[in-house]
Amino acid sequence: MREEILTLARAVSGAKEAEDALLESLCEAARLRWEARLRPGLAPEDCGTAFACAAAFAAAADLAAGRGGGAVGAFTAGEISVKGRGAAEAAALARDLRQTAEELMAPYAKEARFCFRGVRG
Repeated sequence: MREEILTLARAVSGAKEAEDALLESLCEAARLRWEARLRPGLAPEDCGTAFACAAAFAAAADLAAGRGGGAVGAFTAGEISVKGRGAAEAAALARDLRQTAEELMAPYAKEARFCFRGVRG
């Protein structure tokens, strides 16, 4: 499953060869995070393709967030124009990828940010 997640994350993120080591680590971290959030009695294999896709989207989101925005948003030289992704666009992309991962795993995962707190009465 690790290779499947890495292959999907490469496709989603458009990672360059120089980013392979980082992306591989991000994929492993995403896989472990999603495994920890699985509902009791479920294994990654029980989630069909949703698990690998969610881990790949989460890793791609982490890569996008790590890339951030380039120092130069856009420039033109003669008839050639180049436009990079700004920090706000990179953050929005990362947020959207994470949201997609959450939606894919909703039937299989526990809530990530929920807890009960005791209140003295």
